[in-house]
Amino acid sequence: MSDRQLETVKLTARLKLDGETCKSLFETYKVVVNELLDYAHSKGITSFERLKSEKYHEMREKYPELPSHYIYTACQLARSIYKSFRKLKRRGKVKKDRPLLRKDVIMLDDHLFKLDLENWTVSISTPDERSEFKLLHGEYHGKFKDWKAGQAWLIKRTDGIYLNVVFSKNVEIRDYKDIVGVDVNENNVTTATNQGFIMFETKERVIRTAYFLKRRKISKIRCRRVKAEVLAKYRGRERKRVLDIYHKVANEIVKVASKTNSAIALENLKEIRKRINYSKELNGRLHRWSFRKFQQILEYKAKLNGIEVIYVNPHKTSSLCPICGRKLSPNGHRLLKCGCGLIADRDVVGSWNIRLRSLKIDVGSSVPPESQPMSGGWKVIRHDFFESYESSGEPERKC
Repeated sequence: MSDRQLETVKLTARLKLDGETCKSLFETYKVVVNELLDYAHSKGITSFERLKSEKYHEMREKYPELPSHYIYTACQLARSIYKSFRKLKRRGKVKKDRPLLRKDVIMLDDHLFKLDLENWTVSISTPDERSEFKLLHGEYHGKFKDWKAGQAWLIKRTDGIYLNVVFSKNVEIRDYKDIVGVDVNENNVTTATNQGFIMFETKERVIRTAYFLKRRKISKIRCRRVKAEVLAKYRGRERKRVLDIYHKVANEIVKVASKTNSAIALENLKEIRKRINYSKELNGRLHRWSFRKFQQILEYKAKLNGIEVIYVNPHKTSSLCPICGRKLSPNGHRLLKCGCGLIADRDVVGSWNIRLRSLKIDVGSSVPPESQPMSGGWKVIRHDFFESYESSGEPERKC
């Protein structure tokens, strides 16, 4: 049980500008950020306040045409890029000698832009004047009308200029009576409730592998321009396909939790990529698997529905018996067994242990009263979202 509380949900929405903003603004801003990056790198500055105090007035004099808050956000962006660069450099993940901003991107604060979602316009400060642009939008964007707009980014791409806005909303998280344990896997998402188990088949590994093989073929194309265009097309298709399945599965899990007035428990996998060190093939496979993205989608959907999300330690959730606590051993394809008589699918075991851990029940301390017979006998409901995607054609945008 938890006390009723307020939490803030943040989502980033992408809106395309109908028209071209000042092209020189992108070029000038990039030059400013890279000058600040050079200075931060030479002095080892990771503090925004220090970088701003030492360079703000100099950059204002050097670029008087820029509204002052562009220098302010350039300091923020330069500090962020340099801090990430230094962190990766220490881990040996970067070969470059110094950080550099290459993309056409501008950070905006609330002084540099103003949104009007009733009329779908945005006004942006430019070196010449404050310019107004129409926003190309869809039905999905309408829900942000009662959300608070925060930081934004102007991004120039080959097909136009986009405004990425971070919206936030305070939501009330209700009390819960039970918990749904959720185990995120390469090919499925499995849930454990006091009524049994539901396995949502995603076949993400199949999708990722298929597109990986396509990209490997495309990489052999000699013409760089053609290769880049085709690779971008397939990356977009892969991303849309996987995200559509994520949204559908997350919606179903939220329905289950809402009906049973339950919270949702997930494994804390934030640092797991640092610990991945298997064979080259397996490492590549696991790095292509975007488990954290699914967790983020599920978390924001849950919170928007007033459902609490709990994260638990993932240590040995798929290798310990949820009944007696002993180490499980393989029993054929995907099955695990224990000396106490338990025989179960490894993903069922994972979701079961996640649920027990979130309920603060020690694994193996007792047989939970809602447990199914130990020698199998569980009713595992399966939903194949991979097949439903194949039969339904193009994905729809999910809110």
